Amino acid sequence: MNRPPVTQAMIDLYDRFTHGGLDRRDLMAGLVRLAGSGAAASAILPLIAASPAAGSIVAADDKRVIATTVKWPGGTVHQLSGYLVRPAINNRLTLGTVMLVHENRGLTEHIRDVARRLAIEGFIVLAPDFLSPGGGTPADEDRARAMIAALPRDATVADGVATVDWLASVKGGNARVGAAGFCWGGGMVNAVACAAGARLRAGVPYYGPQPPAALVPGLKARLLLHYAGLDDRINAGIPAYEAALKAAHVKYEAIVYPGVNHAFNNDTSAERYNKAAADLAWGRTVAFLHETLG
Repeated sequence: MNRPPVTQAMIDLYDRFTHGGLDRRDLMAGLVRLAGSGAAASAILPLIAASPAAGSIVAADDKRVIATTVKWPGGTVHQLSGYLVRPAINNRLTLGTVMLVHENRGLTEHIRDVARRLAIEGFIVLAPDFLSPGGGTPADEDRARAMIAALPRDATVADGVATVDWLASVKGGNARVGAAGFCWGGGMVNAVACAAGARLRAGVPYYGPQPPAALVPGLKARLLLHYAGLDDRINAGIPAYEAALKAAHVKYEAIVYPGVNHAFNNDTSAERYNKAAADLAWGRTVAFLHETLG
């Protein structure tokens, strides 16, 4: 069977499945309707979804990084667990530190890979598993999404702030903490920035949901906001967020990448990934984090 064509309507339908409450049965029914057959729908779904089997850009055993699993106190009574990565060779006394927040599928191998990529750029990177209180990220992505949706918002944001505080004193760090995140993680970067105040120096949300305007006055970090041009769901919140940021005198830059979809940075999704936009956003992200964190 030849590779079936993937339309924007199919990608939008998948976005409703991953973020809008559409269940898997309705997703498949919609794909069958759009693709014309069950066989075509079954072939299309893996092209849109992120693939857990996709290869890493920086392998887990890459000698350029040192990675370990660490635990630290969360925002309430539980411990958090995460993936801590640092460069194997460091010519500076201390490095800037970055909290890297996963999508709504939890701490996947893809996010670990992104953490390693960022460590190679000269940062100490901690990718927390925000599902730690529930036993950690499961292999089943549908279950992970359901667990993410059930997380208590205030407690999860408190976990993010606790992670920022822990990173401020991590060995080898320079006490300057930034955060970057994707999708759900981008929204968490926005929320944690509002709650952490000056303790967070920089935030880089990729296509992240915006926080309520009433919380923005607490935000003291500099922001680099990446948005996908075709992501109408998230982009609807940009004007109100920008107005609140300006009113709060927050230094920020918002960049919309035309013609690309939500999750354009995720190279494990064949149809939503856009290499040109991802590379451009990554270069801007690395430069911004060096500028703000040292």
